[in-house]
Amino acid sequence: MAKGRKGTPVWLIGIWVMNVLGLIGLVAYLLFGRGDDTAHAQPELASVAQSVMPSPTITASSVPTQVVPPTSYNLPTVTPNPRSTLVVGMTPTAPSISIEVFNRRAMVIGYSVLGRPIEVYRFGSGERERLIVADIHGGYEWNTANLGDELINHLDEHPELIPSDMSLYILRSLNPDGYERFHGNAGRTNENGVDLNHNFPYHWVAEWNRDGCWDYLPTTGGRYPASEPETIALINFITLHNFEALISYHSAAMGIFAGGLPPFAPSEDLASTLSRASHFYQYPPVDTGCEYSGNLTDWASSVKGIPSVDIELSNHRDTDFEINLGVLNAFLNWKQE
Repeated sequence: MAKGRKGTPVWLIGIWVMNVLGLIGLVAYLLFGRGDDTAHAQPELASVAQSVMPSPTITASSVPTQVVPPTSYNLPTVTPNPRSTLVVGMTPTAPSISIEVFNRRAMVIGYSVLGRPIEVYRFGSGERERLIVADIHGGYEWNTANLGDELINHLDEHPELIPSDMSLYILRSLNPDGYERFHGNAGRTNENGVDLNHNFPYHWVAEWNRDGCWDYLPTTGGRYPASEPETIALINFITLHNFEALISYHSAAMGIFAGGLPPFAPSEDLASTLSRASHFYQYPPVDTGCEYSGNLTDWASSVKGIPSVDIELSNHRDTDFEINLGVLNAFLNWKQE
């Protein structure tokens, strides 16, 4: 009787299937794998010469190592103050003075050496612009910052004082590091030991004849004109605007100094007007023989053409607030001849 054919074992069929699948995978790799490698290869970065971005004329590697005065300054980002500014004027030497600024957020125009914000408050929305700067000498003239706070509060309560076609800006402290460091001689400079009112880029010197000048502690005009971040912040802020007039508050010589070297007639007229309105601050002021250099109001008057004055409060404690309400009114209504 003839034998019947046996069936193919299952395990052998499995091996054949695996071989066929492997062969299919090999063919797929040969056909498509190399294309994938090319598609996923790391792209080559274009060199600087191949970049479409324009190359600067001066690179970091080509800048000379010696310190040179800048001819231009980086503009800061002017944004609302991200920090709450509830109490902005307190002094341990006069506990009764505690000025609070509510319902208003400052613009931050820059930062001090230690990173404190340099704050500016705006009142009004007109095209004509005027500026008040306080506390350039920090803790040595802390009462000027407090005066700035009082004026801010007063204008918050009486916005009608600002002419409809005008905007008034108040910078309450140009030297917040000095203000916080010490209320006295040791608070005069910024954190780099620079007298900011000798750091502006006009008639600048690093060291000056101290005869008749403030000379209680070592100070300097900086490594070069506008070497300090506080100075640059104010220069840029002024450059971004079209200020018609400027007051810089100081203490304590009880007088008004007109900005400008040589003398600038509009500054002299503004100084005379504000002196009469105060019935208190003398103009021309007492001449101590000090030769000023790198001064804010001289730079603003002679370089920017802005009528500018330094107003010296009567002492290092009081804000002369009532007197300066009269000054404020005259300042807002003064017109250049």
